[in-house]
Parts: sequence; structure tokens; C-alpha cells
Amino acid sequence: MAVLPFPQPDGSRTERVMQGIRDRIDRRVLVPGAKIPSVRAMADLTGVSKSTVVEAYDRLVAEGVIRSRPGSGFYVAAPLAPLALDRVGPEREQDIDPLWMLRQSLQTRNGALLPGCGWLPEPWFEDDGVRRALRQIARAEAAPGVYSPAQGPLPLRTVFARRLSDQGVSVGPDQILLTDSGTHALDLICRFLLTPGQAVLVDDPCYFNFLALLRAHRVTVVAVPMTPSGPDPVAFSSLVTEHRPRAYLTTSAVHNPTGVTVAAATVHRILKVADQNGLVVIEDDIFADFEASPSPRYAAFDGLDRVIRIGSLSKSLSTGVRCGFIAANPDWIAALTDLRIATSMGGSALSANLLHTVLTDGSYRRHMDRVRHRLDRCREETLASLRRLGMTAWTEPSAGLFLWTLLPQGIDAVSLSRRALARNIVLAPGPVFSPAGGWRTAMRVNVAMWTPPALEAFFQAEGRAGSAENAAG
Repeated sequence: MAVLPFPQPDGSRTERVMQGIRDRIDRRVLVPGAKIPSVRAMADLTGVSKSTVVEAYDRLVAEGVIRSRPGSGFYVAAPLAPLALDRVGPEREQDIDPLWMLRQSLQTRNGALLPGCGWLPEPWFEDDGVRRALRQIARAEAAPGVYSPAQGPLPLRTVFARRLSDQGVSVGPDQILLTDSGTHALDLICRFLLTPGQAVLVDDPCYFNFLALLRAHRVTVVAVPMTPSGPDPVAFSSLVTEHRPRAYLTTSAVHNPTGVTVAAATVHRILKVADQNGLVVIEDDIFADFEASPSPRYAAFDGLDRVIRIGSLSKSLSTGVRCGFIAANPDWIAALTDLRIATSMGGSALSANLLHTVLTDGSYRRHMDRVRHRLDRCREETLASLRRLGMTAWTEPSAGLFLWTLLPQGIDAVSLSRRALARNIVLAPGPVFSPAGGWRTAMRVNVAMWTPPALEAFFQAEGRAGSAENAAG
């Protein structure tokens, strides 16, 4: 088995080998019953002598962490400690950890500015339509407190199927499973498809919660470089050949965090490589309704043969109405439905009824027309504000909430985010979106949350402080 060189903590060579094995057990890279490298292999991997490895293994056997099988080798014997996500994967600065970013965004802060968050301002949500739907449900005779059918109510699945068909994805209600959210949908898919240690391709940069969730499933994340027209097809093909991944997790339109929409030619090339290598494409499309007309989609080109589509209305309708869906081939939907029953029983009949009402009475369509118009205006205003501050957009998207923004030369996004937080401003530094911790001079900007007067004042003050520091140096 392939084992990466261990980190080099303080202590003797023997202790370093021991700690390296303990860490890999804690992070679920090695599980009970797994074989660890032979003495010779471990010596080669860690650059220590065989006698050092022998001593380390003897001490781990004495501690009960591993056990020896004469003539066979050494195996993990220790029970697993509770999973702690902050110990899975490479160590990162606190300010660039995906879970830190989520905590900062979700924490209630009076008067905070949130240009780094990933949702619409609260007044923008369709509260009136939701209230009308709730009143209508309350007047209905059917009780909303019962479990939904395992796959979700047929009327709502039919609505989602029709909406997907309008986006070029031919699908029937039997190919749709309702979930509690887009994140819940992705978690079910990861449970269904992946096993610890398998490789999964993600974009670099990508939505930071992809990294947190994949960390929880203990897979190996492989970064695919993004370009302004989508993932780099040449790099993608090379990485598939090298790592033999099980899946590629991506967003094809209104990409988070870059705002990129993938070119049709790129979609075709990615799907060709996926088909040739047995790769599953997981297409997270929760921002689909932020486009006035649909752009190329992996699911539309593939017909849900090798693509699994995820959707949700939490970002567009209301964060309080939790409902998402999975669209896939019927065999996979059947297995995913069983998995949903095993892990969370049924969904919320109340949420399903509410969504069906707002999707069929016209209120959601009118709401999204207003949201897209407001975002177009905010995008232009934010671009102008960024230019005044000496920042540039990596690309200028035509839809969605996000601008992937390049900071002036010499400004580090992580350090800037620390200082902003002290001023009650939550930024989204580039490295939190990067599997490799790159993009240190970039940040994601939510155009709906960009308030020019206050934020320009902060960035101008930062610029003056930086100039003074450079002059003093």
C-alpha cells in the first residue's frame, strides 16, 4: 500500500514513526485490521533505519495499537477514536480551514458586514410567498406532521422533473430523490459511492464545504486547476490517469467561488474522459435558478448515465426551508433511497408541501426574476467599487452572487481576513477554497453583501497602512 512520508514532530526518530502511525489511525487512513507497511518499506518511506522501525513497532505492539501476525506482518489493532474533522487532512492555519469559515459565516454578529458569506441578504428572500404557502397548508385537511414517502412526495418530484427538463435534463419523477438539503444530498452520495482512501477530484478553487464533507468521508482529495472556462481538460485527464479517482465533484454553472460557467466544449471533453475511465461526475447545481437561461450542464450532455445531479432551493428561496434533491439513474436512486431510510427515515412533509405550493403558484418565479435583476445591478456596482480599490475580478460572470477577486500585489488574503474579523467584517480568503491552500492573494466576494462605503473605507485604510509599512521597511 502507498503511504505518504510522515510529518516530522519533535522527538526521537522512533517516536516520529510511532506518532505517524497513530495520526494515520486517528484520521482513518488506517482502520482496525488494516496492514501497515513492512519494516523495510517503512524504513524506506520515512528515511530511518530498520532497527528504528523495529523498535517503533515493538512499542506500538506493547501499547496495543498494532499487533503482529507471524509470517504475515503488522496490523492495526487499536479501536478508532471518535472522528475529529480538524485532525483529518493536512494541518492548516485556523483562518483558512473550511469549518472555521462556516462557523464565522453562521455566527450571529450584531452589525457585522458579511461580504464573504454565501447566501442572499435576509430581506431578499421570498418571505411573503412562504407565508402564503404556510397559510394554505394550515387550511388544508391533510396533516403536515407525518413522514413523507421515502423517495419524497410524487407531486414535488414531478415539479422538479419538469424544471430539470426545462434545463435540458430529460428525467422522470422516478429518477429523483428528495433530501433535506443540497449538503444532505451530497452526503448520501458520498456514503453510496465512496470508501475511505479513494481519490475524488474537485476544482481548485472549489466550494469550501466540499472539502469539509469529503474530509468527513476520509477520501483523498485531488485538485483540478480551474480556468475562466472551467476545469483544465488536459490537467483533468492527466490526474485521472495518475490517481484513478472514483468521482469528480464540481459545479458547472454559477461556480462557487469563481462564478465561472463551464464552456460546452469543456463539458464534452470532461465527460469523454469520465466515460473512458469509469468516473462518476457529481454535479452540484444549487445555484441553477440564478441564471436567466440554462448554460451547458454535465447532466444535460450525459443524460444521467454517469452524472449525478444535486439541486436545492435553500440559497434562492429561504435558508429556513430545507429541501434538496438528487437526480440520477433509477438503479442508483433506489439504492440511495434505501440509504436515506437507513440514515434519516423520511423527509419533511411540511417542507415538501410548502415548496410545491411556491413552485406552482408563480410566486417563486416572480421572486427569482427580482433577485436576478437586483444581482445584475449589485454586480456592476461591486465591480466598480473593486476597481476603485485596485482589485480585479478573475472573471466577470453574467449571473450569480460571486466574484473571485484578486487583491493588489503584496496583500495576503489570510492576514487581511484576520484584521477584518477584528473590525466585525467576515471575508472569504482564497486558501479556504483551495485543496492545496493556494490562492493567497484572492478572495470570494458576495456582490449582494458588498456595501461600498463601509467596505471601501476598511480596504482604503488597509492600503494606507500597507504603504506606510513598506515605506518604513
